[in-house]
Amino acid sequence: MLDIPKRSYLGTPATAPGPSGPRMLPAFAGIRRNPLNYLHHIWRTYGDIAQFPIPRPPSYLLTDPQAVRRVLVDRARDYTKDTLQYRALALVTGQGLLVSQDPREHRRILQPAFHPDRLAPLVRQVDQSGEHLVAHWQRLPSHSVVDVEHAMATIALETVGQALFGQNLTADAERLVAATLDGLEVVIARARVPITPPSWMPTPRNRKLARANAELDSAAGQLVRSRRLRVGSPESSDALDLLMHARSDSGEGLTTAEIRDEIVTMIVAGHETVASALTWCLALLASNADMQQRVREEVDGVLSDQQLSMAQLGQLPLVRAVIDETMRLYPPAWLITRKATIDDELAQARIPAGALMIMSPYLVHRHPEYWSQPETFDPDRFLLGQVDRIAFIPFGAGPRLCIGRDFAYAEAVALLATLIRQFEFTFPTGMQFPAFDPGVTMRPVGGLKLRIVQRS
Repeated sequence: MLDIPKRSYLGTPATAPGPSGPRMLPAFAGIRRNPLNYLHHIWRTYGDIAQFPIPRPPSYLLTDPQAVRRVLVDRARDYTKDTLQYRALALVTGQGLLVSQDPREHRRILQPAFHPDRLAPLVRQVDQSGEHLVAHWQRLPSHSVVDVEHAMATIALETVGQALFGQNLTADAERLVAATLDGLEVVIARARVPITPPSWMPTPRNRKLARANAELDSAAGQLVRSRRLRVGSPESSDALDLLMHARSDSGEGLTTAEIRDEIVTMIVAGHETVASALTWCLALLASNADMQQRVREEVDGVLSDQQLSMAQLGQLPLVRAVIDETMRLYPPAWLITRKATIDDELAQARIPAGALMIMSPYLVHRHPEYWSQPETFDPDRFLLGQVDRIAFIPFGAGPRLCIGRDFAYAEAVALLATLIRQFEFTFPTGMQFPAFDPGVTMRPVGGLKLRIVQRS
């Protein structure tokens, strides 16, 4: 066990090092502005497990990769998602896969939609969506500065709509992207303070949440209505058909609310995470001309004048390494929380039942015992096998591993290859690499504006 100073928080014993209440209280405003910076400070100050001066529930920051694996994988059933983070997120997604305490049945239903056999048509869809964006950018004046973050959010949403729901969401992309961001903004605000007004109270934030949910509900409802009107076999394996035709052993289908929650979860999570990863990919490549050129040479060597196919994705190891290294430095889901349902011991510290475990892939991905030069953008570490996968968790781990991981990788590799093949990306004169805003995902402060130059 660790040698812990004798202290307690209103009767809750301290079992790990950590800040005192008087030391943490003055930092509260900064914690609300950027909680990730504070978590980073706590890790550096107190080590791989730290306890916050919070009595109910006892709260710990866990950064030891072995202990994180125990929580997420080895003892996953003993650590639930019954936390403030996921309760706040459920205000937008409902009880979809992302926040469900027991998602096994819904995972079983949806798994065929994410089977490797489904990735080939996904790549074709990405290629088509990419061509639309390329054509739009090609019509712009030479050396134009574009809002890359917004473009990635839009194209990722279009891809999700076609691949998972068989629906062209292009006309609704602006509204749905805005609704997603508005809803998640309220989620972030509620997750950062211990006491908030009930959701039925007509506060400005609650009204914003209601408007966002109304847009998402409308989109989900329209998808279902369109599918019911479609003539054809119910044996399709896209996500929408699987949800609508699923039956339990007793013959019962999913409720309207359950279908809505899974559709909204896939709209929100399915485009926000990929958009975040691609945005940071392009930012990092724009600041590293040599790596951008290496990626371009790999893409040119594989594709030549051909259209991108599923078979070719495996021939782009550097593109995949760039995406992996980007998600190491800027993991879209930068925060994971769990509630302990049993007494346990993690990183030599005693953890009581009911404790809140806070884990950040952003920190785990920078652990110096697992990563050489952890702050450096170096995709070659993935090419050379210099990665201990236990310390790389951009999609979580264990039985709650993101169901769309392979979908996201295929989409991201295909889109990045398509864009790098056509354009060179640089920062406009006087503009520096952006800071990050840790919301539900990691977003660049002020968005990401890059100068694009069409290749001749």
